[in-house]
Amino acid sequence: MQTHRDISFEGQVGLVTGAASGLGLAYSRLLAARGARVVMHDVGAGLDGNGQDPRRIDAKVALLRGTGLDVQAAHAAIDQRDGCRALVAGTLEQHGRIDFIIHNAGWVEYQQIDVLEEDRFDSMMSIAAKAPLWLAEAAWPSMRSRHHGRIVLTTSDRALYPQYVQKGLAAYAAAKMAAVGIVNVLAAEGAPHGILVNAISPVAKTRMWGVEGEPDELHPDAVAPGVAFLASAACTEAGWILRASNGQFHATRSVEAEEVAYPRDLRATAAGSIEDIAMQWSRIAQPTVEPRR
Repeated sequence: MQTHRDISFEGQVGLVTGAASGLGLAYSRLLAARGARVVMHDVGAGLDGNGQDPRRIDAKVALLRGTGLDVQAAHAAIDQRDGCRALVAGTLEQHGRIDFIIHNAGWVEYQQIDVLEEDRFDSMMSIAAKAPLWLAEAAWPSMRSRHHGRIVLTTSDRALYPQYVQKGLAAYAAAKMAAVGIVNVLAAEGAPHGILVNAISPVAKTRMWGVEGEPDELHPDAVAPGVAFLASAACTEAGWILRASNGQFHATRSVEAEEVAYPRDLRATAAGSIEDIAMQWSRIAQPTVEPRR
């Protein structure tokens, strides 16, 4: 049985997207340092998600290889289902297995509602919600046959909590909430096959914050242990969102109230008219606090 002192990825192969800088680079470095062979994927897009520059990931892979880590570069587009399938198929063909997938690729899309462009919304959904789904689909048969797999999607506190929302993030928030729904469903589908699916909600100062190089605080390396845990055999539960910031971690998920008989009895305030709801709104809208675990 593994303990917290000997978690190793020796012999494992994994895929990390958005790995050329920031969080993805930190994840890849830690996993490779623990023995994993890591396929580091990045198309080299700009801050708006457009463009391609394979030199970005090639340079970082060369840097990590220079320190003795077992990493390799991949930079084909994954904004379409076929691209995701090709990336996973190439990994399986070369290495014969895929033990974990960490989908970190993405950007922050700022467009307020009165100027929101449908193609920008669709692009955000493609990379933040569709891509991890198609990557999981492609890896599923291999993971199922070995009765082992770990998949980590990325969500955001900017979508999960109203107090952290920023104006202009409708497309971004929609995609990040979609990722949570995907995690919930895939966690249920994967459980009988040893495939555990979770999400990370990270906070770190990276290129998306306008920070190049090492930040003065909120370091990506302080998030990486949480992601590595979710990708490891030591993780034995699925359907969680792991909030990670400044070296601190909190796992959360929506939990139904006790004794609810869904959908007929929500154990909630009864109301038979619009007026009843209006009169009792302060009671109906009582916030619920999830117990710390």
